[in-house]
Amino acid sequence: MMKFVILLGFAFMFFLLHYTGDIDKYINMKYAYLSISAIVLLTLLGLYDFIRGYRQDLANERKAAAAREALERSEPHEGEGDAQEAYAHADHAHGYARTHDRMHATAHAHVHDDVHQHAADCAHRHDHVHDAEHAHRHDHVRDAAHDHARDPAHRRLQAHSQAGDDHAHHAHGDPFGHTHEPASKFKRVAGYVILLFPIFTGIFLPVKTLDSSFVAAKGFSFPTLEQDIKNNPGFHQFLRPDTSMFYNKDDYDRIKNKEMSEFVGQPVVTLNDDNYLKAMEAIYNYPSAFMGKTIDFNGFAYKGKQVDGNHYFVFRFGFIHCVADSGVFGMLVKFPDNADLKDDDWVRVQGKLTWEFYQPLKATIPVVKAASWSRIDEPKNPYVYRNF
Repeated sequence: MMKFVILLGFAFMFFLLHYTGDIDKYINMKYAYLSISAIVLLTLLGLYDFIRGYRQDLANERKAAAAREALERSEPHEGEGDAQEAYAHADHAHGYARTHDRMHATAHAHVHDDVHQHAADCAHRHDHVHDAEHAHRHDHVRDAAHDHARDPAHRRLQAHSQAGDDHAHHAHGDPFGHTHEPASKFKRVAGYVILLFPIFTGIFLPVKTLDSSFVAAKGFSFPTLEQDIKNNPGFHQFLRPDTSMFYNKDDYDRIKNKEMSEFVGQPVVTLNDDNYLKAMEAIYNYPSAFMGKTIDFNGFAYKGKQVDGNHYFVFRFGFIHCVADSGVFGMLVKFPDNADLKDDDWVRVQGKLTWEFYQPLKATIPVVKAASWSRIDEPKNPYVYRNF
């Protein structure tokens, strides 16, 4: 039953994320079919486990009913056997009494022959009868014991007693016996808790949109333009999108040249929700080709402790595939002197692309010198996704 609950719990959690629209805060919606497939598969597995468990319970109930019925049928026969045994014993005793009387009468009929001979014969017969009676009783007890051993109820009792002795020996004599059961039960319960935890948090806790607090907590770094970060695909990316780890070198060179040609010929390079990550990667891959061009993009402002004066980073959180390879991407912007921004203020910026050496990162990076800017409302979906 617990497996059924866990499987249906995960299926319901994914369904709820799709129903509320929060699924796009975890994955690139280009791959939404994977989560839909997971919902269907988890539901089918849960139903299969439920049906299998239900059939197993029915089979156990049938076995228990059959065992009770067999026990009830065996009890009357055992009573009849006891009654027949008692009747045979009484009849045997009655016949023995008749025999004794006939022998006693015969002994008195010959009393006139010889008193001494009569006494001897009587003593002899008495000893004979006594020996016969003793032997008969001994045989009767032995037969009764033998019949009692063959009795089904006695055999079940003896088997149960022997099983109990074996169980006790196994439990106390075998150091690798039942002593491991508490540990196994604890591991099973711990496994269930681990699996149920993401279900409860995913269903009952609100989904938090990433903002500048994530950047402040994680910090960010920016590799030099010549540095390749393909050896670190597990790290969250910052500023510069990089998909090179998903291709071999020749394929990536061909793809980045193609994507650069899509934007380099435009007089104003406008970054929107659909092309944000692709255009940003092209600019960082070929900054020299875009120098002096007008860049138009939006995002949330982040100053932090590493930026001084009227410089602010303008970021957007983006997913390449899912939250595991997500990052915060954007550029450093030099605003006019009268700009008064706070972290997480959403702005739209338009300006020329230039270079600046940024000391905290010890790197020369592209910087947009804002010719115009404006405050905007946070988009309904603040995330952007990589389109291939």
